[in-house]
This record gives sequence, structure tokens and C-alpha cells, in this order.
Amino acid sequence: MTTQASVIIVGAGMAGLTCAAYLKKAGINALILEASDGVGGRIRTDVVDGFRLDRGFQILLTAYPEAQRLLDYAALNLKTFRSGALIRCDEPGNTNPWLTLLNPLNEPASLFQTLFSSVGTFGDKLRILELVRRVQGMQSEDFFCQEATTTYDFLTGFGFSDQMIARFFRPFFGGIFLEDALHTSSNFFEFCFSMFYSGEAAIPASGMEQIPAQVAGRLLPEQIRLNTPVKAISGGQVHLENGEILTSSHIVLAVDRARAAALLGKPAPAETAFTHTTCTYFAAPASPRPGEKLLLLNTRRSSAVHNLAVVSDIDPTTAPDGQALISVSTQGLTHVDKPALAAQIQRELTGWFGEPVKEWRHLRTYHIPHALPAYGPDATHEPLKISRSLYQCGDQTAYPSLNAAIRSGRVVAEQISKEYL
Repeated sequence: MTTQASVIIVGAGMAGLTCAAYLKKAGINALILEASDGVGGRIRTDVVDGFRLDRGFQILLTAYPEAQRLLDYAALNLKTFRSGALIRCDEPGNTNPWLTLLNPLNEPASLFQTLFSSVGTFGDKLRILELVRRVQGMQSEDFFCQEATTTYDFLTGFGFSDQMIARFFRPFFGGIFLEDALHTSSNFFEFCFSMFYSGEAAIPASGMEQIPAQVAGRLLPEQIRLNTPVKAISGGQVHLENGEILTSSHIVLAVDRARAAALLGKPAPAETAFTHTTCTYFAAPASPRPGEKLLLLNTRRSSAVHNLAVVSDIDPTTAPDGQALISVSTQGLTHVDKPALAAQIQRELTGWFGEPVKEWRHLRTYHIPHALPAYGPDATHEPLKISRSLYQCGDQTAYPSLNAAIRSGRVVAEQISKEYL
């Protein structure tokens, strides 16, 4: 059977949903085909024993201009982290292994503490303020018009000490980029730095999945077909696994680079085209750092614990009453023995927080091999229009972030809308 549709979007992640939402605003009801049982793509939330687990630790940066344009923040009931980090630095001779770095722009009372903390030198703190001045006022696309180098080379060239890179930039931004070598493009680093210092890091009440759910809620129910895997795309036809063929003058690929290659019959991209991460969740009787609402970073990157967040301290709805939800991120793992990793994490965190950690219960581990597209200094932004009838959107076309995914969906919708005029 062959069916005609005005616009077909393959993939119900944020790029595909955004494209459909902007098309609907222009009076065009696109059809979204999603292989899985729900919308959101990489942004999904599972309920396990009453805990709400995002599939991998994720946050929304409220300063993202495309998110501000698309989303209703008030309706999402955003819960925010404090701006800064609590850093675990187990070095010989340290009497207190915990270092605190706070953003004095958000918490002016922390200025003295921040300037004289041992996270970096006094000169490093002044350079952070200089970096803030450098990125202030720049538009999102301005960052990506600059000549790029690696983040590590940018930081050393800017004058930051090895101590500051090891104690803050590597654990913090390495956790964002999902790679500790800081090979990620300096343009993307400056963009992320600007977003962190001009806005807040937040999660919606009840999990990150509320973001795609909000956008999907603007569409008609019949616009989204779940559990509908696509087998191939050829010309203006979309071939489904069930044998059905859909035709359209406008087809949008809103899937990652690997899936797009498979649908178009092209060679699969190398694994180096992606970064990966592993997220392990624990249920605990109580928060190990109650009231702080800071991301916890580990400078010892050979450990199983790289970054830790007490998610329930930020959003109490993610855990049942009287319990805490702990998220631990680990990078660099290609193969994961989930029970062994959870046991190793608990051993390490017992050294951080003491015997109560032994009472924690492993809830679930998510290993995400294609978490983000890799984005080195030689990365280029791909055209959104592939051929007369075929478009693509998603962060793989630009830089790895929710902002890029949303923007690409919006721009593709605008291009298609103009062709309908």
C-alpha cells in the first residue's frame, strides 16, 4: 500500500519534533515516523521503583536561545542547580579533598571564596572573568564563525594553569563534551561557557522527557506514528519495515548520522564520529551532600566516578518520599559490566561519603555508545537540504547540543514552509 503525506519526518527526537511544531505553526501538518515506543530520541525518562531516571545525565541550559524561543519554561517547572561545582581532589597532602568553585555573577557573596579557592591560581580566577567579558554579547552563530583550535589548546593559550585545567576545566567540560582530552572545538567550548555563565543549568520537574513531551503536545495525535521503523528512503518514498510505502515531496531525516547512513544505503560512520558515556543510578536513604545543589566533579579521571549529581536534591519529584536519587557518570567505557561497575562506584564513593554508601541500591545503568556527535576543531556544519526533496536536521548537522538540534529543526521547517508559499 502506498500513502501520500505532505511532509514526512523520520525520527521523533527534539529536531524532528521541533520541525513538526514549526511546520504546524505555518499551517502544514507533517507526519512523524518514530521507530521506538515514545518521543524524545535521546531525551527519555524511565520510571523504576518510583524513581524517575533520565537515560543518561542531562541538563537544560536556560540561556539556549533556541530553547527560549521554542519552550514554555514556566510550564516545565524548571529546577535549577547552583552555578558552580564541588570538586573532589584526592591529592597527596590534601587535608580537605573538597574544593568549591562558585559563580560570583550568580552568587556575589561567593566572590572572595571563589577568588581565593585552591581550584586554580588567583590569576586563573581573573582569567575566568576575562573570558566572561570575551563571550558576553556574542550571538550563538558568532562563536562558530571564529577560527577553531582544541579546547585544551585554547585554555593553555589563554593562560590558564595546568592546575586549573586539571581541577576544573577537564572534569567540568570533559563531562559536557564526554571526552577528557578536551579535543572538542574551542568554538563550542566558548559557546558552552557563555551559556553556563549567562543562564542556569536546570532539569524539568519529573524528568528531561518533559521537554520533548511539551513540544509533541502541540501536534495532533495523528501526526506521530510510534513503533513505526523505517527500512529505507529512496527518492520521494519512505519504505517502512511493515511493507508500507509512504510518498512525499518533502522528507526530513531527523535521526543520528549512523541511522541516516543506514536509511540512505551509505557506509556507516566510524565510531570516532561519536562520543559515549555510561550513567549509573542509585537509590539512597538520604542525600550525601544535602542542600548543596552542586554538580560533583572528580579530578581523578581514571576512577569509575567522573561526575555525580544528587538529582533528588534538585528535583524531589524524581525520588519517592524519604529517598534520594544519585546519578553517576563514567566516560571512556566501550564495554560495560553493569553490576561490576556499580560495585566499583560504591567502593569509590564509600571513600567519599563513608559507610552509608553501602546502603545504596543500584537501580539501573545506561550505556550510551552514540551519546553525542564528536565535534573537533576541524568539524564543519552540514547543509540541511540534501536534495530537491530530502532534508536533514539534528545536532549532527552543526554542534552537539540541544540548541543546535532545535535550531536545525526550525530552519528546515522554515525552508519547507517557503516552498509551500
